[in-house]
Amino acid sequence: MKVYWIALYKKIGSQENIKNYGTKVTEILKNYGGKPLVRGGKFQTLEGEDYPRTVIWEFPSYEQAIKCHDSKEYQAGWALAKDTTERNLQIIEGVNIE
Repeated sequence: MKVYWIALYKKIGSQENIKNYGTKVTEILKNYGGKPLVRGGKFQTLEGEDYPRTVIWEFPSYEQAIKCHDSKEYQAGWALAKDTTERNLQIIEGVNIE
């Protein structure tokens, strides 16, 4: 079953830090089987809170997504932005309706 890594960014205090983070972690996420589905872009909030950035990655399994997040490589990348960024991050299983 596919798994999704969903990041809702509440505050981005440094565009430079978030750019450096994104550059560093993109290949790390891909190495764990991650596939980018949403990375910012045009949006309209219809209900609820407004988040300036949403990012969604698809992973082949829950285990791979967790392993990626917990890896030393990913954590080193996140360290570039975590002090100037506030986000909600969830790893969640998809659903198979067939």
